[in-house]
Amino acid sequence: MKRRSRAGGKSSKRTTLPRRRSAPTSARGHRSAVTRQETHVARLTRERDEALEQQAATSEILHVISNSPTNVQIAFNAIARSAARLCEAFDVVVYSVDGSVLRLVAHHGPMPAGDVPLHRGTVGGRTVIEGRLIHTRDLQAEVNEFPEGSAIARERGHRTNLSVPMLRGGVAIGNIQVRRQEVRPFSAKQISVLKTFADQAVIAVENSRLLNELRQRTTDLTEALDQQTATSEVLKVISNSPGDLVPVFESLLANAKHLCGAKFGTLLLREGNAFRTGAMHGATKKYTEARRHAPLIRPATDTGLGRVLKTKQAVQIADINEVPGYVANPMQAPIVHLAGARTMLSVPMLKEEELIGVIEIYRQEVLPFSSKQVELVKNFAAQAVIAIENARLLTELRQRTDDLGDALEQQTATSEVLRVISNSLSDTQPVFESIVRNGGHAIFRSGCQHCAGG
Repeated sequence: MKRRSRAGGKSSKRTTLPRRRSAPTSARGHRSAVTRQETHVARLTRERDEALEQQAATSEILHVISNSPTNVQIAFNAIARSAARLCEAFDVVVYSVDGSVLRLVAHHGPMPAGDVPLHRGTVGGRTVIEGRLIHTRDLQAEVNEFPEGSAIARERGHRTNLSVPMLRGGVAIGNIQVRRQEVRPFSAKQISVLKTFADQAVIAVENSRLLNELRQRTTDLTEALDQQTATSEVLKVISNSPGDLVPVFESLLANAKHLCGAKFGTLLLREGNAFRTGAMHGATKKYTEARRHAPLIRPATDTGLGRVLKTKQAVQIADINEVPGYVANPMQAPIVHLAGARTMLSVPMLKEEELIGVIEIYRQEVLPFSSKQVELVKNFAAQAVIAIENARLLTELRQRTDDLGDALEQQTATSEVLRVISNSLSDTQPVFESIVRNGGHAIFRSGCQHCAGG
């Protein structure tokens, strides 16, 4: 039975309508929450990927530095590549301070790049001078602030520029610049990344410097030890062979040849305006034989021997094939034709400014001797002079000892004869017998003179 309404008597049928507002609002809120969650996840994922990429780039550069500690160029190249990728830069340049110039040491990108003057008118110059980061939104518009840099930007076509100094002990030794063709400033993260790369560049430079210094120090110490060992060896030979110069000269030449990287060497003793071969080491058999048959050399004036004879100074000739005195002079031509010598060094052996000989060392290629090697041969020349002087003094000492021995023997014989004379004044036979025993007529004359005087 239908119920009627009180007002009109008509039946009242209850109808339930759906809530059109509440349901769509709830759906939209759900979708918005999902979207926010997805955005958050995407952001975290992006940040994670960026952090991993940055970490990978940093590890790569450190790996390059550790594997090539003395080759800083490889590290600079890796930094330029990584900076371009992580900073989303169109072009990257790495500069090193070289006096008043910023020297380009690495470049990644299609834009022109080269050395630039170190002054405040460029972004890189001011970065180095002030030792601080400089970020320009549109370098082409910075005509007043960076006149030279703005002109370069217009010429090469870049706009946004970020320059970070490479600081060592508070002093900029270079800088890294990343550039974009459009006006789009770099983010804080990208700035942080570039700072990290600048720090790594300094590490690479410092590691290379320290390792090169260490290697140079080690090389110097090794050379000093080798020289000291060689000197000790030569002095030992001198002390063991005080009167024999041949082993001393051979030891000198052997050590000079070894320490100076020479092929062979000769030691020559002066005889007036000529030189006589005193010793040789390492020369070819043909040249050794030629010098044995013709040991005396009268040098041409333009050769090493001729110039040392005139100046008493060390002489180095890069290529003796270009010196007429070696090619045309038959006395010195064998050094070219039989020994194959090219670069040579002649060092005088001086005794109180007097030239007594020359040490010469040779290479069979054109490769000049270093200043250290020249000084080393000068040291050997001084040792040769010591050996010669020692031999001379020893010979004089031996001669004087022999003379004193003879004089003492004669004096002893004379004394014996005089004693016999004084003991046999009336008998001359013992006197004559003593004279015969102790020296014959010389002793007799000495005794008679003594008697006459008495």
